[in-house]
Amino acid sequence: MSRVSAVLPRIKPLVFLACLIPAGMLAWNTWLVILGPSGGGLTDLGANPIRELQIQTGLWTIRFLAITLAITPARQLLDLGPLAKYRRMLGLFTFFYACLHVSMWTAVDWFFDWPAMWDEVIKHKYIFVGMATFLLLIPLAATSTNWSVRKLGGARWAKLHRLVYVAAVTATVHYLWAVKKDTLFPLVYFGIFLALLGYRVVQLLRRRRAGTGTNRRPGVARTGGTGAG
Repeated sequence: MSRVSAVLPRIKPLVFLACLIPAGMLAWNTWLVILGPSGGGLTDLGANPIRELQIQTGLWTIRFLAITLAITPARQLLDLGPLAKYRRMLGLFTFFYACLHVSMWTAVDWFFDWPAMWDEVIKHKYIFVGMATFLLLIPLAATSTNWSVRKLGGARWAKLHRLVYVAAVTATVHYLWAVKKDTLFPLVYFGIFLALLGYRVVQLLRRRRAGTGTNRRPGVARTGGTGAG
């Protein structure tokens, strides 16, 4: 085992705390906004703090989603097996920031005005796609436990969790349609997610070919299923 692989399990608590830093910074800046000019602090939330909070929580959701999906390629290509233990934690942080993002819109921006929010969802396609993305993430977060894997069975669990790639695409479309003109960063994320999805497809095709080749050999049994990562 390489030195990096040996260190990875030990620093998981530090990585957990690092994942909380963006939320802590946003909470601190929000507190400075609440204090107002008399608080004496500078804030990075600009003239429209609510909108900026929506943007920042959305960006962190996409960033954590990209990091989560990059775990498996990094683990396989760099031979870092212990990275697999980070995937669940990073996936849940993705959902955590997605919840913050949706909460900024529903609770802070619209104060739970459900009829008005429904009209916005129907009227604006980027909001519709964003809500669809959030709904896709809910079952993935809810079934992230070992109990869920045992209950669903490995194959069904893996099939369900492939929805994360659909969520990655819809999240990027939501980002792209929301910014309208400044499309550079949404397209960069779109390219990253396509590359990660392409890697996944190539790996699946290789496993299928290997399985087919194994079946053609007399006296050799076909080996078992695949994971979701």
